[in-house]
Amino acid sequence: MEKTIPLWLDVDPGHDDATAILLAIHLDNIDLLGVSTVHGNTTAEWTAINAARCLHAFAAPAHIKVYPGAARPLSRNAPKHCPEIHGEDGLGGVVGLSAPDSPDIQTRLARSDDSKPISALQGVANAIRETWDGGAGRKVTIVSSGPMTNVAVFISAHPELLDGVEQFVFMGGGNGFGNITPAAGKRRHFFGILVYISCVLPEYNILCDPEAAQIVVNNPLKTVMLPINVTHTAIVNQGIHARLCSLHQHDHHMHAGISQSPATNLRKMLSSLVTYFGDMYREIFGFEDGPPLHDALTIAYVSNPALFEGKRLHVDVETRGEHTTGATIVDTWNFRTYDDTWGPSGKNCFVLESLEVETFFDILLDCINKCDKVSPLNISIR
Repeated sequence: MEKTIPLWLDVDPGHDDATAILLAIHLDNIDLLGVSTVHGNTTAEWTAINAARCLHAFAAPAHIKVYPGAARPLSRNAPKHCPEIHGEDGLGGVVGLSAPDSPDIQTRLARSDDSKPISALQGVANAIRETWDGGAGRKVTIVSSGPMTNVAVFISAHPELLDGVEQFVFMGGGNGFGNITPAAGKRRHFFGILVYISCVLPEYNILCDPEAAQIVVNNPLKTVMLPINVTHTAIVNQGIHARLCSLHQHDHHMHAGISQSPATNLRKMLSSLVTYFGDMYREIFGFEDGPPLHDALTIAYVSNPALFEGKRLHVDVETRGEHTTGATIVDTWNFRTYDDTWGPSGKNCFVLESLEVETFFDILLDCINKCDKVSPLNISIR
């Protein structure tokens, strides 16, 4: 099938970001143009390397490169990172990926003819110019699955290129709650904050750069918000994990336990990703059934929006609250009056509210099956 949706992906890998990259490469109707990286789950240095490792592991076409981006938020003193969930390098516990300094990984980092790195801003701007071609080509969808610093910088620096953007899609925020919440009955320090069970705090991607998030939701184009209300329904339970490990992954009646070793090196890598991520979500958040695949849903939405239901609403981001900075304020009840624009005076976000979970996982597992046939990890573990 001809790929029909040009897509730019901005990520901070991160375990769930890795699954978003896999989908963007192997969904038939997605034309992945490039990947930019940002501070977030780990440092900007590691997110760039991790994205390159994923492109290699998932057999992305050679022209798809990684464009390193912002190492800190727009106006805050220091970036936040999340070793509690993702480990110090962002892909804690994941086995089988190539070493950061291997030629396979280094060649995935975008460089100019004089060997200088090409930045995220340069990469996305060039991709839109070439793909849009002044109106003769196709518009690009920009997807963010991490803090939105790079996207906000692009919107601010290149308003002349917004005509070449179809929509912005971001994973972040929550409609009524956040994801920095401890297990029941406990208190703990998390992201440097003493958290009690009664607290409701912001979602992490928005918290990392709330000013950038506000710029994105106020942009004049269609913007789709994928909140944790929805992503917390996409749980990799034991049955899904067992299907991931097996070559017979489409057997819905498979025993809901990991009864055999992963069938290939790629599946071993993905199984280690799910296992570590799941262990951390169980310890920190009390998720007993498995981890949620937040970021992969952004790509699933672009490819097949019919999997989701949602509603166009007005969204603002709290940037000055003593206890609520980074919270997304969703006007669910249309308390204010809005015009028809997508900008700050209108209903500026299409907020997703539900997902066909079983169909999503069928799609993901089908992409894993495609990837399994071409992944270099199945030749050797380096």
